[in-house]
Amino acid sequence: MSKVDRLRVGVVGAGWRGQYFVKLIAHFPDLLECVGVVARHEPARSEVAERWQVPVFPTVPELLSTAHPHFVVTSVSWEANPSIVDELVGHGIPVLSETPPAPDLPRLRELWERVGASELVQVAEQYALMPTHAARLAAMGQGLIGEVSSVQISSTHLYHAASLIRRYLGAGFERASVSARRFTGPLVNPSDRSGWTHDPIPHQATTTIATLEFEGGRSAVYDFTDNQSRNHLRSRRLLLRGSLGEIDDDRVVRLVDPETILESRIVRHQTGYELDHEGFDTAHLSVDGKVLWRNPFLGRRFNDEDVAMSAALLSMAGWVRGSGPAPYPLAEAAQDQLVGLAIEQSADEQRLVCTSQEAWAASLPHR
Repeated sequence: MSKVDRLRVGVVGAGWRGQYFVKLIAHFPDLLECVGVVARHEPARSEVAERWQVPVFPTVPELLSTAHPHFVVTSVSWEANPSIVDELVGHGIPVLSETPPAPDLPRLRELWERVGASELVQVAEQYALMPTHAARLAAMGQGLIGEVSSVQISSTHLYHAASLIRRYLGAGFERASVSARRFTGPLVNPSDRSGWTHDPIPHQATTTIATLEFEGGRSAVYDFTDNQSRNHLRSRRLLLRGSLGEIDDDRVVRLVDPETILESRIVRHQTGYELDHEGFDTAHLSVDGKVLWRNPFLGRRFNDEDVAMSAALLSMAGWVRGSGPAPYPLAEAAQDQLVGLAIEQSADEQRLVCTSQEAWAASLPHR
């Protein structure tokens, strides 16, 4: 694609996440322009048009024929997403798909068979782009804890957690043996995606715990409770174990010579406190005085989700322009969903589930 000043972006879906993308696009008017949103129902179209002042369309063909987007973000239900991605690829349009790209393994395989060879589909998997995870990955890349052999994650669910597990372990498309169980217990749910629930009554919440063993011998523990990502009564935890030490959330312990063990902290530098008039923002994350991650959007007052999703969006823009690498190919997201589905299946059937080698594994080099 030739160089252009601004990329024209379409969005399919007018729900919470779809409108979130519209909001982020508006933050980068020199780079991106939202040229239309597709929503099936008239009330949703009216809401989006009034709230965001963008064109709205009832169908994908009308968006394409009228707005001529350079790429399209799909943010619809799991069931609807594969057919919309297929339709867009059929028109030669690059797609940034929401997660997961398909709801189950048969439809995941079918989607790959139909659009995988096009190399037009990327997926908006944001978790490795969040400041804390990006900083830990940078620390690993510097060899601070040696070769990482196991990860324990308790923060996000299924395919998102699988993405982080695979990235931290460098497991690529290796087969995995998965054993999972579910447990229930009472838990107050003070907040969810909509905000405060104002409900102080405990309800039964399900916790899924799984062990994963990859072909290369590396392992993971997955631990997730319903709504954990948004329930402030449940913490988010990550433990990386390497040959020279470990990273436990923000605590780094490692061996630096035969008789010396050092302990450090990954520190977030935040502006806007007390007499700091720069405004509340995250500047960088560092360890031992060395910056691991620097905020590319400093001054925009983004929270961590905004940072990660903006990074995914701009990475997609760079790829479409031909000036950057593919942000997160469909094959990677398909493998995440494959692992997530294996966790669910193991918990449902209370047995060991082994993932298979899928067609998309051959499409990318193994890390």
